[in-house]
Amino acid sequence: GMFISFEPPVDGMPRISSRYEGLGVGFAPYLQPPGPGVVRWTVGEPGFDTPDEVIEETISALKDGETKYTRGAGSMELCQAVSDYLAKHHGIDVGAEDVVITPGAKQALLYSFLMTTMPGDEAILLAPAWASYEPMLKLIGAVPVNVPVRRDNFHPDMDAIRGAITDKTRMILINSPCNPTGAVFTPEELQEIVDIAVEHDLWIVSDEIYARLVWMDYPHVSPYALPGGGDRTLIVNGWSKSWAMTGMRLGFLTGPSNAMKSGVKSQANSASHVPTFLMRAAAVALGCDDSVEMFNSEYIKRREIMTDGLSEIPGLRVVEPEGAFYVFVDVTGTGMTDIEFADGALEAGVQLIPASLITGGAGFVRISYAADEEAIHEGLRRLKAWLLD
Repeated sequence: GMFISFEPPVDGMPRISSRYEGLGVGFAPYLQPPGPGVVRWTVGEPGFDTPDEVIEETISALKDGETKYTRGAGSMELCQAVSDYLAKHHGIDVGAEDVVITPGAKQALLYSFLMTTMPGDEAILLAPAWASYEPMLKLIGAVPVNVPVRRDNFHPDMDAIRGAITDKTRMILINSPCNPTGAVFTPEELQEIVDIAVEHDLWIVSDEIYARLVWMDYPHVSPYALPGGGDRTLIVNGWSKSWAMTGMRLGFLTGPSNAMKSGVKSQANSASHVPTFLMRAAAVALGCDDSVEMFNSEYIKRREIMTDGLSEIPGLRVVEPEGAFYVFVDVTGTGMTDIEFADGALEAGVQLIPASLITGGAGFVRISYAADEEAIHEGLRRLKAWLLD
């Protein structure tokens, strides 16, 4: 019979916007679930269940019929809970009306990039940076400028930051505690970055998703809370990492009042709002300090097992992870590239991420110790069997 195809031939298709040309998807190729029996040290996801209280509140909100449209920036109750939370844990003073609850922290980042840059404007990233920042900036026509961090401890190189600023620079992005390096910048370093931003009239976007995961004897400090920082810092945070809620896609954006009017417009013209029935649950989660402390004590234990084990393997240079749940390991001493190392590790039954997929990451692999303890022990056994035979 005759088949009529409604699928236009590709060569007859109108051109897709060029903004997608060469646009990467970050670590995605190495995050695919591997074959059975492979130990996964890849996913930036807590190896814990979402706290019961959060699940119960979600279910009861659904049963109460909370499935209708609601306030775009999030319920006033939830925005107030975020405001209270930031004051209590991080010394950040923002009003509830200046908080926007977003579909994940990633969406909050996108809004912050739209708010601080126009096409052609430059944004400074401290490289190696999280894999999604660069393509997100490129997607909206901004120009990412990668400034390498120090190799010894992955902390900012202030002279390099100053040297990268041009008359097109509009924003500097800080992620501390950092994915992928595990660095936690000191309050003094953050103050110096704020001072640079004040001097050059730059925005700071502060990705604070790992703010509760700090293993040092100095605290996480938001640039927003530092002298000069409050007028120029947009704070991005969310529920994924500290409350094991990655799939619930809940984040928030906050910052100075005049800027947050644009944050509200960003949401109104894209996502409308996050699921109504998750709002009460998100507020409940902010009070679940017991869960956060339990998760954190596990992370500290797993961090020790992982770093001790990796340190016993010749050719690997392990810098102490200061926060988040990643170890950023220099593999150049093995004589392999990071891609060769990752491919060899996979053959040995361990999935990890080669960092040359991101600017400034060549020679390193990223390992997550959010995996359960047995997966850490087993992975270490396999790496040793592979590298020490």
